[in-house]
Amino acid sequence: MLNEKVSKLLNEQINHELYSAYLYLDISNYYKHNGLDGFANWYKIQAQEERDHAMLFMEYLQNNGDIVTLEAIAKPDKVYEGFKMPIEVAFEHEVFVTNLVHNIYGQAAKVKDYRTIQFLDWFVKEQGEEEATADGLVKKMELFGADSRGLYLIDTELAARVYSPPSLVL
Repeated sequence: MLNEKVSKLLNEQINHELYSAYLYLDISNYYKHNGLDGFANWYKIQAQEERDHAMLFMEYLQNNGDIVTLEAIAKPDKVYEGFKMPIEVAFEHEVFVTNLVHNIYGQAAKVKDYRTIQFLDWFVKEQGEEEATADGLVKKMELFGADSRGLYLIDTELAARVYSPPSLVL
């Protein structure tokens, strides 16, 4: 049985991951509407990854005999002004999610829940990659996004992304 506080935080993380998927679908829709299909593709795949993360948290709780409590998922409320803003919002959101994962990790360490710590190790690494990628996109937009040719090249690069499910084994 998992510690009650750790279990609660893991359950809440499911909702945060599903919100992340909603946020990235919202960003994808914004870019699709504005004719940037590569950006739309990139964020649509990002939404799939976040959904998979939620499923991993859910499966972990189930495998440990805990009850999964699904809550309502908030509607993204951002109004994007320009092509750079959604990327900045995504980066800020990844930093937020990293802090959430670290909080769960800290609580698990506090109660010596080594199994949960081991499970979360993958997410700690993943969040480091997510932040670095999101930050890289912000920097590319700052360098090249204001120029239509640069924007086209970034869009073409992002269009090449394909979905690859997470390789975490529970």
